[in-house]
Amino acid sequence: MLKIVMYISVLIGLSALALGRLVFFTAAAVGSEQNDGSGVLAIGDTVPDETVSAIEGHSVQLRKIISEKPTVLVFYRGGWCPYCNTHLGKLQSIESQIIEAGHQIIAISPDRSSNLRKSIEKGNLTYSLYSDSTMTVAKAFGLAFTVDNATVKKYKLFGINIEKASGETHHMLPVPAVFLVDTNGVIQYAFSNPDYKVRLETDEIIQLVEQSRGSK
Repeated sequence: MLKIVMYISVLIGLSALALGRLVFFTAAAVGSEQNDGSGVLAIGDTVPDETVSAIEGHSVQLRKIISEKPTVLVFYRGGWCPYCNTHLGKLQSIESQIIEAGHQIIAISPDRSSNLRKSIEKGNLTYSLYSDSTMTVAKAFGLAFTVDNATVKKYKLFGINIEKASGETHHMLPVPAVFLVDTNGVIQYAFSNPDYKVRLETDEIIQLVEQSRGSK
């Protein structure tokens, strides 16, 4: 009986330690992943003519993609992020309404091209994902920030390897963001939040797209 009690005590202690690590990890991540948003592109700014990589691996000019249709342009942290995957799924649920309004959805992350297919298959996504593994586009939009080494190590404790995800060692991520962009590349609406748990709700996106269509 004594052995059983001691064993249970050890399990409780380990559980408390794991919980403590989780709380510490979350607090540290929120505290160190920062971009105050002061340099983010705003309404009236023009989308930079940078290059992204398609799922097949070839390069595409972002402005060329946007010139095809008014665009709901989304930046997300990567397929390893549960908040991002939830948001991507919500975007999928409104894609038909976005298309009906004459718009398109495209989403950009630091994930290398080979990882994009995993996100598409996991979320049954039918809109396009693009890779910005070098973070050139995110930097041009003013969304990029560097994750400090301590947080990178904490991520790895939870099975998150941002170097493996992007294929790069820059340790950079974008602040999650949504832009509504016209075919001339001019930003009509901009949303970003340094708190990666806060995302633009889909009903707001639909409202913005409908307003955009009605103003033409």
